[in-house]
Amino acid sequence: MNLEGKKIGFALTGSFCTFKKTIEQIEKLKEINNIDIFPIMSFNSYNLDTKFGKAEDFIKQLEELTNNKIIHTIQDSEPIGPKKMFDILIVAPCSGNTIAKLANDIIDTPVTMAVKSHLRNNRPVVIAISTNNALSGSAENIGKLLNRRNYYFVPFKQDNPITKPNSLVFDPTYIKKTLEYALDNEQIQPILL
Repeated sequence: MNLEGKKIGFALTGSFCTFKKTIEQIEKLKEINNIDIFPIMSFNSYNLDTKFGKAEDFIKQLEELTNNKIIHTIQDSEPIGPKKMFDILIVAPCSGNTIAKLANDIIDTPVTMAVKSHLRNNRPVVIAISTNNALSGSAENIGKLLNRRNYYFVPFKQDNPITKPNSLVFDPTYIKKTLEYALDNEQIQPILL
């Protein structure tokens, strides 16, 4: 399905090493006619400075790019479902912590509340895995989400099988295509790159 005219919730969690490439994809999505992107940030992604950048710089960049204020509290995330704010919601990057919470229905962050609220409308949620323990501690939770209705995954791969053999990361160049497929209730293939 074409993304033209769609309202997209775009949530970022604490896998900071992927922020730059993720934001580049948001820039590309903004080139689509009448698309509206609403940024959402987890507590950590909204508040923590890291070696990959300062939180305030990411906040400013996202708000300027999307022309929308960042949703960064549980209270502001809760109305997403009742108001049917988005056609689709993507969590990119989606950390192992957030994957675990979603798989086990733990709703205690702005992002997990956004997903829960959005899912009440049976609308698609796209997950972009980025975690160092995907092939170990997070594997069970990833499997749970792969088998749930309305969840779709951006294709992913091992990012460094030699020094980080359990790590998986999404390929940001597949974000647009995954969103299009998910709006048609299809998982883009192949999911493993």
